[in-house]
Amino acid sequence: MTASLRPRVMGIVNVTPDSFSDGGRFLDPRQGVEHARRLIAQGADILDIGGESTRPGAAPVSAEDEAARVLPLIEAIRAVSDIPISIDTMKPAVARAAVAAGATIWNDVAALRFSPEAPEVAAGLGCEVVLMHMLGRPGTMQDEPRYDDVAAEVEAFLLARAAAAMAAGVAREKIWLDPGIGFGKTLAHNLALLAALPRFVALGYPILLGASRKRFIAGVDPSADQATDRLGGSLAAHLAGAAAGVAAVRVHDARETVQALDVWAAIQAAAGTTVSDAAIPA
Repeated sequence: MTASLRPRVMGIVNVTPDSFSDGGRFLDPRQGVEHARRLIAQGADILDIGGESTRPGAAPVSAEDEAARVLPLIEAIRAVSDIPISIDTMKPAVARAAVAAGATIWNDVAALRFSPEAPEVAAGLGCEVVLMHMLGRPGTMQDEPRYDDVAAEVEAFLLARAAAAMAAGVAREKIWLDPGIGFGKTLAHNLALLAALPRFVALGYPILLGASRKRFIAGVDPSADQATDRLGGSLAAHLAGAAAGVAAVRVHDARETVQALDVWAAIQAAAGTTVSDAAIPA
């Protein structure tokens, strides 16, 4: 299926002991590489490597520990594949080391706010940068999040962070935006943001949607208490993103997501419908 008809699929490889869905499974670099190979075989277009959990209530990790988790894996993947690799980190030092090791995208849940030098580091790296909305920090973000108009406030935040990145020298065409599903949002907030995806796409930046296995799905289906029980809800969110024109979806279940998106794209093609092609990494 032609990739331009649907979002790209970003497969998740968490090298952490405490991520909400797969913490501890891929701490060994050999297991991480095996999982990465599996994601590639299942059709992932991008790999997202993370060494620090950002689940609600997660404790921070030092830059040294985070780098020690992700760098061997990035180097090992790069030795066997030229697939785009995203480093999921808030820390400029980790991003710099990861790009040197072969990463091509900086996926920053803090939107270059972790430290004052982050925007300048992003500009110097010259790679794609994902700016995500998060209310507060992972340890506190779910402590009664409040918004007057969640879509408007998230949009204003993302545009302000894009402007700050460009002021520091990041090229506009290198910037992605992510509304941050689950990062300081209630069920109602998350559903409102998913409904507002066309509004975010209309901003003219590639949009990354990260809804895979997230807790809001259990808010709709209380029987999905375990993260691994949320495949159906994840696919529903991904298909909503595809219909809105997002550039990529960040997922745990690559094979199922690729299949769902390819079937959706085939239906669109049969109907003569197209989705505008966003600027996405080669």
